[in-house]
Amino acid sequence: MNSQLKGVLFGISAFTAWGLLPVYWKQLAAVNPFEILCHRIVWSCFFLVIIISWQRRWPEISAIRHNSSAMKRLVLSGLIIGFNWFIYIWAVNSGRVVETSLGYYINPMFNVLLGFLLLKERFVRLQWVAVCFALIGVAYSLISYGHLPLFALGLAISFALYGFSRKKIHAAPIPMLLMETIVLFIPALGYIIYQLAQNHTPFFKDAAVTAWCIGAGVVTSIPLVWFAAAVKRLNLSTIGILQYIGPSLAFVLGVFVYKEPFSRHSLITFSCIWVGVILYTRAALSASRSTRP
Repeated sequence: MNSQLKGVLFGISAFTAWGLLPVYWKQLAAVNPFEILCHRIVWSCFFLVIIISWQRRWPEISAIRHNSSAMKRLVLSGLIIGFNWFIYIWAVNSGRVVETSLGYYINPMFNVLLGFLLLKERFVRLQWVAVCFALIGVAYSLISYGHLPLFALGLAISFALYGFSRKKIHAAPIPMLLMETIVLFIPALGYIIYQLAQNHTPFFKDAAVTAWCIGAGVVTSIPLVWFAAAVKRLNLSTIGILQYIGPSLAFVLGVFVYKEPFSRHSLITFSCIWVGVILYTRAALSASRSTRP
């Protein structure tokens, strides 16, 4: 199997796992979203320690720890990704899986907008048209429903800010995620202990819930390992196309499995977003061809 094919398989595995995550969080409906977030942080930290030890990458952790500039940025990115995880879990267990898919469909367009506003990056016409279609979809949602899709916007904006905050940290994804979870580890563990002391949680009382909580570390970390392996082998335009596997699976789950409402207004909103996605992908492919030797 050549490197390119391995990269595609790793990428498909990572984005498929992320797209199916709603199924996992639905198993923890009896636990409040903030506690699920804390379990995700704590058990991810433990699992990442195992991965780092197995790969013998502690020198990378030491290098990050002694870089004060990188540590400041990792504190910020850790808080942002924690906020993103919380919104996602809350949305899924509130019956808003379709809205989470909307958020991750429009995220790349928010990345373009953020790059223009904060990094003074220049973009081709197709990318701007894609952004406009995404904004039209959001605006239509506001007009038709009378309120903004806050879960979708929260996910898209927080993940775009997360990518921006990580942009200037020169370190591999897995060591960075470990440092981000370490930043949040103590308060997350403290909250879990508090919930246990107050007898407000089924954790440690219900064997199934306990297993699902501990497994949150695995479902958080393993797809990241696959994603890192894909990034090493593929160009960014291919990764950009594969990333739509996740929200597409979430959309199918929300509409056809969890029977969430999907009205004519929802179809118009998503149609605008899908047109934006197609244009954005076409622009990415054109850019890839123009830079290929």
